Amino acid sequence: MKNNRESEVKMISAEEAVRIVLDLSKRLPPVTVDLHDAFGKVLAEDIRAPDPLPPYPASVKDGYAVIAADGPGEYPIITESRAGNDGLDVTVTPGTVAYVTTGGPIPDGADAVVQVEDTKLVETASSEPKRVRVLTKVNTGVDIRPVGCDINRDAVVLKAEELIGAAEIGLLATVGVLAVKVYPTPTIAVLSTGDELIEPTCKSLNRGQIRDSNRAMIVAAAIQQKCKVVDLGIARDDEDEIRAVLDKALSSDIDILLTSGGVSMGDRDFIKPFLQNRGKVYFDKIAMRPGKPLTFAEITTESAEKVKKVLAFGLPGNPVSCLVCFNLFVIPSIRNLSGWTQPLLPRVHAYLKHSIKTDSARKEFHRAIIKWENNAELGFPGFVAESTGHQMSSRLLSMKSANALLELPPSGREIPSGSPVSAILISDIVGFAPGNNSSSSELDTVTQYTKSMKLNADTSACSAYKVAILTVSDTVSSGAGPDRSGPRAVSVVNSSSEKLGGAMVAATAVVQDDIPSIKEILERWSDVEKMDLILTLGGTGFTPRDVTPEATKGVIEKETPGLLHVMMQESLKVTQFAMLSRAAAGIRGSTLIINMPGNPNAVGECMEALLPALKHALKQIKGDKREKHPRHIPHAQADTKDVWERSYQAAHDDAKQPPASLHTCDCK
Repeated sequence: MKNNRESEVKMISAEEAVRIVLDLSKRLPPVTVDLHDAFGKVLAEDIRAPDPLPPYPASVKDGYAVIAADGPGEYPIITESRAGNDGLDVTVTPGTVAYVTTGGPIPDGADAVVQVEDTKLVETASSEPKRVRVLTKVNTGVDIRPVGCDINRDAVVLKAEELIGAAEIGLLATVGVLAVKVYPTPTIAVLSTGDELIEPTCKSLNRGQIRDSNRAMIVAAAIQQKCKVVDLGIARDDEDEIRAVLDKALSSDIDILLTSGGVSMGDRDFIKPFLQNRGKVYFDKIAMRPGKPLTFAEITTESAEKVKKVLAFGLPGNPVSCLVCFNLFVIPSIRNLSGWTQPLLPRVHAYLKHSIKTDSARKEFHRAIIKWENNAELGFPGFVAESTGHQMSSRLLSMKSANALLELPPSGREIPSGSPVSAILISDIVGFAPGNNSSSSELDTVTQYTKSMKLNADTSACSAYKVAILTVSDTVSSGAGPDRSGPRAVSVVNSSSEKLGGAMVAATAVVQDDIPSIKEILERWSDVEKMDLILTLGGTGFTPRDVTPEATKGVIEKETPGLLHVMMQESLKVTQFAMLSRAAAGIRGSTLIINMPGNPNAVGECMEALLPALKHALKQIKGDKREKHPRHIPHAQADTKDVWERSYQAAHDDAKQPPASLHTCDCK
């Protein structure tokens, strides 16, 4: 018999829960704030420079303003021009010079600066003008910053939707903008519930009592997101008391209501019934661990001044579940309300340091410490994930020092050490700076990962494209074999960033050969994380488990057969078995999805073939109508040895091994 307190809302996936939260988290109306209150907020308008910078021709170095045509020789010093003092009453004429300091205005008549190191002062009587010997000839314009060389008048120095950091504050001060229009961060009310809870200040505990950790933890997490916080204290498991506290909170000017506890199926869990009565509950159970009993609702409040919508999160009472849910769902909501264009926490590809047993029924967000290490087993540096230990949801020690949540799909199997996993970053990475012994290739890889992480999180990367790499393989997903294609694809994309218009890898993942699993991540990357380009690796052959094309065709809205044709042509140069590829490609929303082979070398071959057109394709998908097709060159005028054929051959020469085909290895 069904419990009469049980919600009719079904259990949903974590990905679907994030989509619902983001759909309802609309940007707050912009407000104007003082310069020093703008830090950490998102701009709601373009900022233009009212004046050029520098506003006058300025010296780059300490030296002498000269007429370049005069050349070396001995000259009288007719004036001094220092930063903050114009010295422009005198004009430099042929046969004279002026002393200038770094940043000082260039006097009229002078057209170059000779640095002090290339001059020598001449001894003169105190009653005579100072003289200097110029030892070298300089060209016109040397060491002079012309007017507006840094910033032109009326130039856009900051664009709407950029996040304001320390450098942006400096730019605003530079152009004299003392007040800016920004999207405000939300005001959050935080309440803990439970008869067992007492304030952390209590020195001794009676039987059945525990100190309230959730409220202090969530308040700190909300402040870290630059939010204003209203502390509602602790409410007992009493329906009337909870109703009174929450009604009072909802009558105030808050944007998000966070409660912890009281959302499960106990007879004294009153948070969920309250939210059902006061608003619309969108979900109350998520197929994840920890954090299954999470209730999310939207409540409409009315006052004489306005009608307002408040987003309510009934967080679980277990401390770990509470904080994990805050990271996965509340932070994206806060960032969406605050105007971020990329509200999700960044993801990286990491390799397990130790084996981990997965849950058989629910996706697990396993707490871990991510470090950058030179992994001898893998043969290249990368992120390595180490579990924080026992993962019980009440054990807050499992969150201590954790900087990532590993996304472990349900299987009930053990994932062996060395296996690749997707990791959501919740704080800074440990040991990310390479040591003194790092090779240049390690430094390059660090730089690539740094750029891809920044791209995922940085809302100001307006000109760049985000790329996601999905390895589709039962073997890799189960940990029975390493992922060789994923790292190769990351390297190919990031090394071709300039050719791709600034594209960098922003997310990677591994998934089994399963249509629902593949579709789920393709939809999330396209619809929620707004990737510009998704490359899938593997699963395009004839075996029964090769289902990547079917999954891709189930999510794309427009097919792009030309891309497949080019890849096929390139691979047929290597092997006739390329004709067995069933790859698909197409567009979903503003995301281009391309199925690529699972063989590492074949990935490089296909990317090289597509590079000439991908930048153009990504611009068009984003709606850039100014992007024109390249001018067609008649066959008679074309170079007989195609440049991409040369690049293709060079790649194989470097690899020192036979070229791979589209089908010779599909990562099974």
